[in-house]
Amino acid sequence: MRLLFITATRIGDAVLSTGLLGRLIEDNPGIEVTVAVGRLSAPLFAAVPGLERIVIIDKQRYNRHWLRLWRRTAFRYWDIVVDLRGSAISYLIPAGKRIVIGKRRPGRHRVEELGDLIGIAPPPPPRLWLAEAVKARAAEKIPDGSPVLAVAPAANWMGKTWPAERFAELVERLTAPDGILPGARVAVVAAPHEVFQARPVLQAAGARGIDLVGSGDLLVAAACLQRADFFIGNDSGLMHLAAAAGTPTLGLFGPSPEARYRPWGPKASFVRTPESFEQLTGAPDFDFAARQCFMESLTVDAVEAAARRLWGWVNRAG
Repeated sequence: MRLLFITATRIGDAVLSTGLLGRLIEDNPGIEVTVAVGRLSAPLFAAVPGLERIVIIDKQRYNRHWLRLWRRTAFRYWDIVVDLRGSAISYLIPAGKRIVIGKRRPGRHRVEELGDLIGIAPPPPPRLWLAEAVKARAAEKIPDGSPVLAVAPAANWMGKTWPAERFAELVERLTAPDGILPGARVAVVAAPHEVFQARPVLQAAGARGIDLVGSGDLLVAAACLQRADFFIGNDSGLMHLAAAAGTPTLGLFGPSPEARYRPWGPKASFVRTPESFEQLTGAPDFDFAARQCFMESLTVDAVEAAARRLWGWVNRAG
């Protein structure tokens, strides 16, 4: 049997799709898997069981990337085609069963939508496939020792990026003697171009800081997050990676809908601005391309309180 799994370009959406892929693999033992995915998210699928190949989707003008994908998939038979991009490609290749995402359903989380596609409730949660070599590299970056607070202070849009100096203050509070992780090491995770947001947090951590800015690939970052005791970050792909890793995860939300994109998992929660997503983005002149922060009203006190609640709940439950 062969499965063609067409998933998202963005890292966060790709992470959220892993539960569906994992369930299909479990339900069809021995199936050969081809994953079509954006270049940034491709490493997530490197160790998928039964992986035959990964087809990179690099966006091109006039949607030529879809033609390229068709040329690479149209001349073989697929027992199952899953298209989470809702493209026409899935209807133009020979297949036995087609599972194609439709219109968004208001109030449904992305993971729930994906579970709906195969009639599974509760839906299969996101997961990570990490090779032992990847875990070993993460252990070199974060050796065994004192607890680790992981922080991802950046995001792919300035509008949903909480101010870096507030992350720095939060780190000082949470690792203080009366914090949830007294004296903990602080692992700061970000892309190379996000060093400006990461620097204040590393400075606040001092000698306890672990600089993971731009170090290693996406899977190594995921394995590092799996070694952390707690994660705090903006609504981002790293937030979803941390939750998929099973690390207690607190996501910070403002001009993005938590109903659809909150971190998913039994140890995950979120805190948002006093204003709702609709209040922040509902003005007729609101511009999602604006280079300004819409997270200013979220206070350090509010995030600290949310972190303490989640930490307390996780420890009581565990």
